[in-house]
Amino acid sequence: MKKRLLLGVGLAAMLTLTACGTSTKTSSEEKQEPKSQYPLTIENFTKAEGGTKWEKKDQVFDKAPERVMANTRPAAELLLHLGLGDKIVGVGANFGAPDKAVEKQYDKLKMLSDEYVGKEVTLGTDPDLVYGRGGLFDNADWGVGTVDSLNEMGVKTYVLNSSVTGGTYNSIYKDIENLGNLFNVQDKADGFIKELKAKQDSITSKLSSIKEEETFAYLHMSDPKEVYVYAAHDETFFNDSFSMVKLNNIFKDEKGEVSVERLIEADPDVLIIPDWSTADGVSADKIKAALYANEKLSSMKAIKNKQIYAVDYNYMFSYSYSTIEGMEMLAKEMHPDLFK
Repeated sequence: MKKRLLLGVGLAAMLTLTACGTSTKTSSEEKQEPKSQYPLTIENFTKAEGGTKWEKKDQVFDKAPERVMANTRPAAELLLHLGLGDKIVGVGANFGAPDKAVEKQYDKLKMLSDEYVGKEVTLGTDPDLVYGRGGLFDNADWGVGTVDSLNEMGVKTYVLNSSVTGGTYNSIYKDIENLGNLFNVQDKADGFIKELKAKQDSITSKLSSIKEEETFAYLHMSDPKEVYVYAAHDETFFNDSFSMVKLNNIFKDEKGEVSVERLIEADPDVLIIPDWSTADGVSADKIKAALYANEKLSSMKAIKNKQIYAVDYNYMFSYSYSTIEGMEMLAKEMHPDLFK
């Protein structure tokens, strides 16, 4: 299998005049009239083509977007939770574990590709907003176009806060708040934030008896014979999410490629591999079996103690609210007695 890259318009309040030119509204009535929230400025981000450094860039909206292109499945699912399915005109990267709560609604959306989509396909949806994972905002074949290039064509952008360097799982709450304001669905946004925070608190509570974190390394593998260690140095969302379940990435401070020899030397407690089953890839069981049978790795604690766990790719690298589902599943698998 081919390796995937890591990467309602508000109205202004106006006074109505009678035919004789006299205002019919009292001062108290004027105060009660709804005030437009637009133009609305949302602080967001931009990055140069092929670059890695994100910089702040405001997006100013004169009205709520009507045609939204979501560059990944989880990005589209978030909009569905906010009741915005009718705004989605296309979805890229249709892979990963589905959110059962919105799966029926998601299946009705227009799928652009099972892989990442390019700028031409993105613009073919005639969007007024391109939104989602930051790493896909590039002019490369797999990118929807840079923020600046899209903005120059009159298309607004929203890069998820969770998907830029420095983002954490808590950044998701800021994203939901921003989307609630942008689409004027603040009540739905507030409700969804409460739901996610309750689940996060529940995981924290159940794991409270674990006082020390275990170390882990992430092996980004789609071929059982090829051991590839991904350090995830700048993947702050990824590393923060695993800390939620008392796991600490042993290579998070290392830049560049990590060799198999370095993996063996570091000897983490746990190995995490991607689960490609929702993308019709090689099964996690086959990858596990190959790792356990790999003589070169036989001295490692994770191999001896059978501590290899598979997590769906989208739970790790979609920078989405749904990551909480993957972390809860992982916690239950690692610590079943704490979730009885």
